[in-house]
Amino acid sequence: MFVGKRLVVVAGVALGCCFAANGMAQGKQLTTEDYARAEKFMAYNVNSLVYHGVAHPAWLEDGRFWYRDNGPDGLTYMLVDPAKGTKAPAFDQVKLAAALTAATNGSMKADAHHLVFPEISFANGDRTVVVSSRSRKFNCDLSGKGVCTEVTSQNFPAADEEEEPAGGRSHNGTDVSPDKKKAAFIRDWNLWVRDIATGKETQLTTDGVKDFGYATDNAGWQMSNNPILVWSPDSKKIATFQQDQRKVGEMYLVPVTNGHPVLKAWKYPLVGDENVTMIERVIIDVDAPKVIRLKMPPDQHRSSLCDDISCRGGSGWDDVQWSDDGTHLAFVSTSRDHKQEWMRIADVATGDVRDVMGETTAKFYESGNDKVNWKYLSKTNELLWFSERDNWGQMYLYDATTGKLKNQITHGDGNVTQVLHVDQNTRTIYFLAVGKEQGSDPYFSHYYSIHFDGKDMKLLTPENADHAITSSPDGRYFIDVYSTVTQPQTTVVRDTNGKVVLDVAKQDISKLLAAGWVPPVPITVKARDGKTDLYGFMFRPTNFDASNKYPIVNNVYPGPQTGSCGGRGFAAAHRDMQSLAELGFVVV
Repeated sequence: MFVGKRLVVVAGVALGCCFAANGMAQGKQLTTEDYARAEKFMAYNVNSLVYHGVAHPAWLEDGRFWYRDNGPDGLTYMLVDPAKGTKAPAFDQVKLAAALTAATNGSMKADAHHLVFPEISFANGDRTVVVSSRSRKFNCDLSGKGVCTEVTSQNFPAADEEEEPAGGRSHNGTDVSPDKKKAAFIRDWNLWVRDIATGKETQLTTDGVKDFGYATDNAGWQMSNNPILVWSPDSKKIATFQQDQRKVGEMYLVPVTNGHPVLKAWKYPLVGDENVTMIERVIIDVDAPKVIRLKMPPDQHRSSLCDDISCRGGSGWDDVQWSDDGTHLAFVSTSRDHKQEWMRIADVATGDVRDVMGETTAKFYESGNDKVNWKYLSKTNELLWFSERDNWGQMYLYDATTGKLKNQITHGDGNVTQVLHVDQNTRTIYFLAVGKEQGSDPYFSHYYSIHFDGKDMKLLTPENADHAITSSPDGRYFIDVYSTVTQPQTTVVRDTNGKVVLDVAKQDISKLLAAGWVPPVPITVKARDGKTDLYGFMFRPTNFDASNKYPIVNNVYPGPQTGSCGGRGFAAAHRDMQSLAELGFVVV
């Protein structure tokens, strides 16, 4: 690991080969200049040399999307309308910066070219832009000189402020209802809602206590102050749980400080413990308020993707889905060892639960890659299900009434990784997959469509590259950002047939190249069995001389994960690999 001007060799890194006499002498003393050259290629030095990349574009409800364009002069917010084929700056940033500075009496000294907002929206025919920064939210009318008005935050603290991580006096996170009228939050281990317009607070549960609280996300390493729940489509009910950790042992950590350390403790089950975190599933009628407990034993605190109930640290509850009419709740229960899954549907009014189907595996079940792929289709009473039972990740269609398999949807080599959109009207699935294109890096992600009956599978992203896809909520369009480790990003908008309807951006790496940057070399080598292909990257010094010999750093991270290369798309820096190579190594 390269840290500042020090080289730290970490576990899992093996050194091989040797220094040749005509190469670098064995035991060569590295100089300050050597480290300075190596440090030039660290992320904090090279990322700023790449312009016009597109990351995390956000769709608006009206079918447009926005993204931040990082150019030589700073950030520009761009607004794209695929239907009209237009792309333009989203608003006057100079005017917005001045208005924000004035609205905060100078406490927020906004720089027009370095505004960073995680959320923006538009109103009044785009004359008003709504921006959010930390816990502050502003409505800004830019039709005249520009005036910003701060929206009352109802005294919610900032999302990144530190508080008691395990559900103390008040939680800083909220979950807003679909109709945008209510916000659910945790206080004193119970679930509350706040009327966003009036600020009126209503307590929904009353029996929550320490280590037996509602909607808490504090079991295991991941923890947040956000409530874990799912609102019904009509915003009248909440699906959540009461989390029981009363018999779970505690974990202790002492942070390294220059002063007196502070002992931190939280509930954390260990391998072999008899008592682990459990959840009791409930439905809450918000208007009553009333708690309906599901008629089933306590469930494991597990997701079908990870060892936590929420795999992304309080940003959702994937294994729970409402019916369209809000009368039923579908959910997946996972065994502690991830070898068994139970697909269940509950009657919201009575709390009755019925088993629909399930799956048992010999090793480990996952419902997708970083996203669950199962979906409850309540209109037709069907279920889309993900399974690796044929040795590849495939999609299947089940009858949600009988639990019987109707048909397998996807076939052949390669894994379905993420189902991004389902069109129930045309009975079509749009999904990401890897390993389906012959002669291509099997880790390149491509986007496909296929009908529920398994017919007419189409490749929608033909370029031989890794494709990052963001589908519009209605599925009419998708943003395609494609690149390779050697070729920078190209961003386009495509329709459901894969046709390019708008060119959005091309990444500019000319300044990066002028700084002496060279891309890693994609390599394919044989595994220990002499048959299996392994795909990786090789990093060489920028002054590499093919006539010399170099020591090899075989950088691996041993463990039960896909690999050590990271993403297959373009990046100016791959951790400290190139910097390490600059010190006289070949890194693979």
